[in-house]
Amino acid sequence: MNAQKGFTLIELMIVVAIIGILAAIAIPAYQDYIARSQMSEAMSLTGGLKTSVYEVFSQDGSCPKNGTNGIAAANAINGSYVASVTTDGNGTATGGCTITATMKAAGVSTGIQGKNLILTMATTAAGGSATWTCSSNAEQKYLPKSCTGV
Repeated sequence: MNAQKGFTLIELMIVVAIIGILAAIAIPAYQDYIARSQMSEAMSLTGGLKTSVYEVFSQDGSCPKNGTNGIAAANAINGSYVASVTTDGNGTATGGCTITATMKAAGVSTGIQGKNLILTMATTAAGGSATWTCSSNAEQKYLPKSCTGV
């Protein structure tokens, strides 16, 4: 007797269907991962300015603006996915300084195009330390874990 060799059409169709289902789940998850990694650049660039902003605030109680106190112009602080990083805010006894990263309008994932990531400084009553809170107008799923509060 001859043994049958190869796959039947039904078996091949089942394999193709399984691959299609896996792709339908994996591709959106991968796109979210890419967007989150691009937003992490914004977190990195804003985080690099925390010390400079806090130093100016602790010395004179004001929030530095770009182009002053050794902080570069907003459009000079950029990256592959970040268009600019702006320092601003109104210095109060409890902080109030902000560092805002604006994502590029093109060349980044569609869910984060033109979105902002904002670090806001708050100080203790004694003025000895600062804490930074993170907020964004991007969807929560695109934010780095250090910004989600999770």
